[in-house]
Amino acid sequence: MARGSRYNVPFRRRREGKTDYKKRATLVVARRPRAVVRITGKHTIVQTIEAKSKGDRVLAAANSIDLGEFGWKGGCGNLPAAYLTGYLAGFRSIQKGASESVLDLGLRKASKGGRIFSALKGIVDSGVNIPHGEKIFPDESRIRGDHIADYAKKTFSNPELYNKRFSQYLSRKLKPEDLPSHFDEVKKRIQESFTSAVKKNE
Repeated sequence: MARGSRYNVPFRRRREGKTDYKKRATLVVARRPRAVVRITGKHTIVQTIEAKSKGDRVLAAANSIDLGEFGWKGGCGNLPAAYLTGYLAGFRSIQKGASESVLDLGLRKASKGGRIFSALKGIVDSGVNIPHGEKIFPDESRIRGDHIADYAKKTFSNPELYNKRFSQYLSRKLKPEDLPSHFDEVKKRIQESFTSAVKKNE
């Protein structure tokens, strides 16, 4: 480690590669909750976080695992799941009174059309106001999983490859070719669940 009177030791989370404090300061100054999107190999996690003097407070959150509550049978680490996770998190955020936020990517580099922006599209479509540019979003067809369905149709003639690539889908009784229509059904269930909740509270 560098030494000297002018050397400032970075904060622990910066040394560990977990927090960019300059970027965080910019987001906090915006005085809006942060829509924090984190991507792992198999899941998408979306949280609405409010900065407080004593520490961050999570207002609402959704994990792609939560999609199972709405009948989701597809994978949890793809574009459709990322969108639906953002969509679900957005509704939960609105329920908590947070209808505006700013996107927090953390230390991850932005990749146009990737899962982060698929999740962002879901948050925006739920009704949360987040500054963004339309060009960063994946195509609607990819968000619905058309590319996965097309690949499944191409490999269907090769049973060994088809069963290997889509074993998880098939184990959940979902034909990968039907993923786009299944996506539409789950999206509708998420929307209806929050619409009915609003009506009950009126």
